[in-house]
Amino acid sequence: MHVPLELLTAGRDLTEPKISPDGQTVAFVQRWRGAAAIMTVSVDGGAERALSTGPDPAPGRGTSGGCFDWHPDGTGVVYAAKGGELWWQPIGGRPEPITELERECRAPCTDGSVVVFIVDEAEVWEVQLGSGALRRLDDGVDAFCFDPELAPDSSAAVWQGWSPPDMPWDAAHIVTCVLADRTWTRWRPEGAAVQQPRCISAGNTAVVHDASGWLNVYVDAKPVLAEAFEQAGPTWGMGQRSFVLSPDEKRVALCRNERGFGRLVVVERSTGAVTNIGKGGHGQLSWNGNTIVALRTGAVTPTQIVAYDLSDPDIKPPRTVLAVGPAEGWQQFELPEPEVIEVDGLFARRYAAGNGKLLAWVHGGPTDQWQADFRPRISYWWSRGWDVLVVDPRGTTGHGRQFQQALNGGWGRFDVDDTAALIAHGHAAGWATPATSVVMGGSSGGLTVLGVLADHSELVAGGVASYPVSDLRALTQVTHRFEAHYCDSLVGEPAVVGWERYDELSPLHRAGRIGAPLLLFHGSDDPVVPISQSETVVEAIRSSGGQVEFVVYDGEGHGFRDSANVRDEYERTEAFLKALTR
Repeated sequence: MHVPLELLTAGRDLTEPKISPDGQTVAFVQRWRGAAAIMTVSVDGGAERALSTGPDPAPGRGTSGGCFDWHPDGTGVVYAAKGGELWWQPIGGRPEPITELERECRAPCTDGSVVVFIVDEAEVWEVQLGSGALRRLDDGVDAFCFDPELAPDSSAAVWQGWSPPDMPWDAAHIVTCVLADRTWTRWRPEGAAVQQPRCISAGNTAVVHDASGWLNVYVDAKPVLAEAFEQAGPTWGMGQRSFVLSPDEKRVALCRNERGFGRLVVVERSTGAVTNIGKGGHGQLSWNGNTIVALRTGAVTPTQIVAYDLSDPDIKPPRTVLAVGPAEGWQQFELPEPEVIEVDGLFARRYAAGNGKLLAWVHGGPTDQWQADFRPRISYWWSRGWDVLVVDPRGTTGHGRQFQQALNGGWGRFDVDDTAALIAHGHAAGWATPATSVVMGGSSGGLTVLGVLADHSELVAGGVASYPVSDLRALTQVTHRFEAHYCDSLVGEPAVVGWERYDELSPLHRAGRIGAPLLLFHGSDDPVVPISQSETVVEAIRSSGGQVEFVVYDGEGHGFRDSANVRDEYERTEAFLKALTR
């Protein structure tokens, strides 16, 4: 049975569930049909109600957050609005603006008297509730500041900071600011990156860092569960909450990434005993009383907000579903759990349809990973008879710091060759042949697609690329601020490696070798990878006699949001794939 396209374009996105201070209510953010709202639901389940009545909130994506914080007395929330300002939203009352900075405010954290927050991803500010008095807290040393937290006694604030050429997963540190005199200290382990600072009692801090080679949670400088599994993801946005301490700080709940498969566990700090709470990808954890609330997803589990009841230590904690994101109807499909593929130190997950057709899908980033969570796009193509092979080339997270850093200096080469090796493994295993294999990806994954078509054309019948990077030299000049120095690590600093290295690794300069058919999508208003990159590579392919279908969606950015464009994308892709493999 084919998954209908309507299921992919319906439903809503859910992010950032947080239990209220009294433990009775869960607030979360939903995005639906271009609008967003903060909603509430009882911790026991039941009807949802809208909390926000002012400007729409600015949601995070996936397991990121940074949108709102409960007031300690539970009477309302402080939230970041789409217009950039912070607002106070009382329960059942009239919203009021807190800031008028005309800048981008994010990640509010409040103790009831003040709110600390981030401005333009670069500065940490404090605003007094009531008077509106503002004060900048950071010293301006760091180019980026994320995720501020207040100490329980409000004497200090902590946050994550870093500066180019590093990205946050390269060498971010933790800044502690004593509020009385605005003095700062910085800390990170040598050769590691730190994220998710939490202030706990007695002046101690809980963090995640990868000094061991794996992103593990540390409390009071001691690992909660030292293991060769990642317990967090890369810092692509603010508000990741992959761990949380119990109210008495004796236990820690954390999210494990087991080769792309998620699991939520609770660890006793005194003994190290581990309790399995639930399988599936979890994130955005909060804990109040005997209840843990999380965002949960899985390969066969539509994204949902769940509550776990830990009141009886002798049984596995029961789970209550509080809210569901995807539209009704997915339960009629017997979706597949992927199998783990490991080949010569490379990794992938195969969603097997068993019809002799292989769709090798490369995630974006490239510092990212597509875990075995709910991905309707994969289910769509699997239901149409395609084996979907989600590849983890070098640079992918989830396999330790060494594997993630192994792409540095070779973006456009190592990822291309790794993807080709995994496709070749699929052929050797009998899943498909070159005539029935297609490589697909977007953004940095699109760069890999172009590279495979140029360098390993014997492995695939064609490729599909969405808003791909094709010219690394040009990317250093125009990309958005967060990734402006990304190439310094992925390729090398130009003054050191030379621009010739950038040209060597860029698919644009190998485009003349692309002979297999290519379907290429791009949005006209893409701020991350300008459409000029695709226009240039299309011209290069066509001038060499290659076949490329180039589709431009007016007004779209880095990813397509308009439902008509999404439908057109799928319909064109399906027609393209049928023509390739008939």
